[in-house]
Amino acid sequence: MIEDTLHKLVPGMVAVLGVPLDENSSFLRGPALAPPRIRETLHSSSGNWTTERGTDLSAVDRWLDLGDLSLAHGAQAFAQIEETIGRLLAREARVLTLGGDHSITYPILRAYARAYPRLTILHLDAHPDLYDELDGNRWSHACPFARIMEEGLATRLVQVGVRTINPHQRAQAERFGVEMIEMRHWQRDTDLRLDGPIYLSLDLDALDPAFAPGVSHHEPGGFSTREIIDILHRLPSPIVGADLVEYNPTRDLVDMTAMVAAKFYKEIVGRLLEA
Repeated sequence: MIEDTLHKLVPGMVAVLGVPLDENSSFLRGPALAPPRIRETLHSSSGNWTTERGTDLSAVDRWLDLGDLSLAHGAQAFAQIEETIGRLLAREARVLTLGGDHSITYPILRAYARAYPRLTILHLDAHPDLYDELDGNRWSHACPFARIMEEGLATRLVQVGVRTINPHQRAQAERFGVEMIEMRHWQRDTDLRLDGPIYLSLDLDALDPAFAPGVSHHEPGGFSTREIIDILHRLPSPIVGADLVEYNPTRDLVDMTAMVAAKFYKEIVGRLLEA
């Protein structure tokens, strides 16, 4: 499907790409099932296509959902992700990637760093994902931002919502110069002082489990859906790319988290169209 539609992309368009990979999940599998479930919810008759900022996505022809990658395993999967994102960026598209677990952010950012050498990453998550390795796996979904910062793929990494940091990851944050606002210090009027180009990495467990039960790692004390949307709306342009990761349909309740993910899909596409 991707090959059949790639020619439709022109500079300035937004491309949505599903990356159904969860082999680097440390606790539960399931996020590989997420992209089609998010789309199914988005296309249901329970809502409409208009973002809160007033963009009717059904009436806009500057965005395109390319479907899901058909992935191999291990290092080959990462190479496929990096190569495909690179091709989309070569067509001057802005990309929303639907995961999948958070390990996919590393190959995505390898492609983005070539197109945007002074990138700021805003990472919303309960976890800092800065382990050097977890259970012997350096490519774990608990490690992507260690790999990203080791390779200098971003100028700034700003992490917001963290509430599980341990001494090892705190040392890693200091090592890499990570700017972190832990959830215990978050205020709704906090100024993140970001400048572009901005890449957004949104792990759904940034939300409190009351708002998003369909994640593998429930961590109480997180954001409300409204707070995440407010952060997204306040981000300065240009937002040049984003990923939405760690939705696990096997843990969802009455499609609550699928609806949250579909809402974020709409609002992120709307912001990418503004860049």
